[in-house]
Amino acid sequence: MQKLFNTWNQLSLVKRILVGLIVGIILAITIPQKATFVVIFGSLFVGALKAIAPVLVFFLVMSAISQHKSGQETNMKSIIVLYLTGTFLAGLIAVIVSFMFPVTLTLTGGAQDLTPPGGVVEVLKTLLLNLVDNPIKALFNANYIGILSWAVLFGFALKSAPNSTKTMLSNFSDATSTIVKWIINFAPLGIMGLVFESISTNGLESLLSYGKLLIVLISCMLFVALVANPIIVFLNIRQNPYPIVFKCLRESGITAFFTRSSAANIPVNMRLCEKLGLDKDTYSVSIPLGATINMAGAAVTISVLTLAAVNTLGIQVDIGTAFILSILSAVSACGASGVAGGSLLLIPVACSLFGIPNDVAMKVVAVGFIIGVLQDSFETALNSSTDVLFTATAEFAKWRKEGKEIIINK
Repeated sequence: MQKLFNTWNQLSLVKRILVGLIVGIILAITIPQKATFVVIFGSLFVGALKAIAPVLVFFLVMSAISQHKSGQETNMKSIIVLYLTGTFLAGLIAVIVSFMFPVTLTLTGGAQDLTPPGGVVEVLKTLLLNLVDNPIKALFNANYIGILSWAVLFGFALKSAPNSTKTMLSNFSDATSTIVKWIINFAPLGIMGLVFESISTNGLESLLSYGKLLIVLISCMLFVALVANPIIVFLNIRQNPYPIVFKCLRESGITAFFTRSSAANIPVNMRLCEKLGLDKDTYSVSIPLGATINMAGAAVTISVLTLAAVNTLGIQVDIGTAFILSILSAVSACGASGVAGGSLLLIPVACSLFGIPNDVAMKVVAVGFIIGVLQDSFETALNSSTDVLFTATAEFAKWRKEGKEIIINK
C-alpha cells in the first residue's frame, strides 16, 4: 500500500487529475445512484480553494509590496496592457464569428429572479465601490477588487515597518502558500467529484437543442486560446509560443474547467507561476488582478449571446455598432465576477446597446445557464489560464531584452 501511495505521489499533478477525471466519468455513467457520495469531494475541494484564496491574495500582495525595494522593476504595466488587449480581441473575434455564423435562440424563462446591472455606468460604479469595501467584508465575500486595494494600501503603509514585522508578514504568506499546496494535492479527488456531479446531474441531453450556439461559443474560445493568444505571445517573446500556451492550458486550464471559478483557481495559478520561475513580486499581484479583469472568455460569451438575441429579434446591426459591441463586451467582461456564471448577468448591459428590453435579455441569460455546464467551464479555463500566460509573457519579454534564455519545462 505504501509503495502504491509513493507511486501515486510521484505522478505529476496533471496526470493525477486526469485519473480523477476518468474515474469520475466512469462512475457517473455506470453507477450514478450508488456513487453519489463522491460529490462531496468536489464540494470540499472547491470550498477549500475559495476559502483560502482571499487570505492568500491578501497576504501575498501585502507582503510583496511591503518588501518591495525602490528601483526594483515589475512588469505590471505590460501585464495590464496584455490583459486589456486580450479581452478586447476576444470580444472582437466573437463578434466577427457571430456575423459569419449567425445563431438564433429559443428563448425561455428561468432567470427572472436575477437582477442584472443597469448599464456600463453601473458596472463601473460597482467596481469603484468594491475598491473601498470594508476589508473584513471584502475577505468574507471574496471581493478581490477590495482585497487588492486594501492589500496594496497596507503594503505601502508597511514599507517603513521594522524588518521583524516584514518577516512576520512573509511567514504568514509562506504558511498560507503551504496550505494551498496541501489543498491542491487533493485536486484529483475534487475533480472526480466535480465531473461526476456535472455528468450525473445535467447529462448532455439539455445541450442538444443549443448545439449551434455552443459550437460558436466554444469555437471562439478555442480560437482565442490557440490562435489569438499565441500571436500576442509571439509578438512579445519572438519565439515559439505554443510550449507556454499548452503548459498554461494543461496545468491551469484543466482545473479551472472543472472548478468553473477564476477566483478558486488563483492558488493553482500561483503555483504554476512559481514553477515557471516568475517574479513573485509581480505574479502575487497580477494573478489575483487577472481573475478580476482578464476575462477573454467572458467577452466571448457576452458578444455571442448578445448577437444571438439580436438575430432572434431580427435587429439589423451595422459594422460600427458591432465594433462598439466589442468594446462594450470587453468593458463589461472586466466587471464580471470571478465565480461560476459571473459573465451571464452582464449580457443585459450589452443587450441595452440594441434597445433589447430587460425581460428579453434575462431570457437570454436563462439560455446561458442552460448551456452553462459547458460554456462556463470553457470560459473559465480560457480566463484563468490566460492570467498565467500573459504574466509569463511579460516576464519572458523582459528576459529577452536582458539577453536571458527562455526555457519552458514540459
